[in-house]
Amino acid sequence: MTYHQQQAHQNLRDYVRCYWKLENNTEESQLFTILPDGFFDLLICYHDNKLEGVFLTGLWDQKTNVVVSPKTTIYGVQFRLLAVEKIIKRSIGASLNDIKSIEKSYLGLDDFDMNANSNLFEYLDQYLVSHIEKEDPIDTRKSVLLRSINDTKGTSTVEYYSQQAYWSKRQINRYFKSTFGLSLKSYCCIRKGAATYSQIRKGELYPQQGYFDQPHFIKEIKKITGFTPKALLKNENDRFLQFSIIKSK
Repeated sequence: MTYHQQQAHQNLRDYVRCYWKLENNTEESQLFTILPDGFFDLLICYHDNKLEGVFLTGLWDQKTNVVVSPKTTIYGVQFRLLAVEKIIKRSIGASLNDIKSIEKSYLGLDDFDMNANSNLFEYLDQYLVSHIEKEDPIDTRKSVLLRSINDTKGTSTVEYYSQQAYWSKRQINRYFKSTFGLSLKSYCCIRKGAATYSQIRKGELYPQQGYFDQPHFIKEIKKITGFTPKALLKNENDRFLQFSIIKSK
């Protein structure tokens, strides 16, 4: 299994966290566990350079097991929340902990010729930059809210985000549940916990910003991943995909 990651164009940084590519060149299926991280993905699946399917995930608030078939390459666009308003233009609330198949023509992917030695990431960069330049401005409240959450990695309170966006907590939670499928508080717990994955990967199993003490840290990490920080660090059989690829980032 090989993994590659690439940054998006600077004009997309508010919407796209990164592009990634996962290849299974073996004759056997590969099993991984995906942990909640506060992002959602567009998955573009190829088999022998033939486009097999295009999928859009929702957010995840629990771990999930995924299988990558033999001789399969998956290209991914990992989106930040703001992409829902600027790029996706649809609610992903019904896709919480799920993956939905979408049309192969999405983003013009059915016209992309993988056999022409083209770079799919460059194609996506050009397409998405052109796309966002044509879109109308985002509601200021939503823009400020989602940027604030991303900038703080979910470590602030709902009250803080409400004040930043000049938007009531009740309205924010209604928006979050209908658009993303969970409350703002729940999302912040996930985003904050995911921000500690890199420190756990380094063997730093003590709490940092946003946690009262060690027991609170362990409890919250286990709540969103199903595992203790120590079990995540052990990463038996490289089952936790995010932990296996941190060293490649």
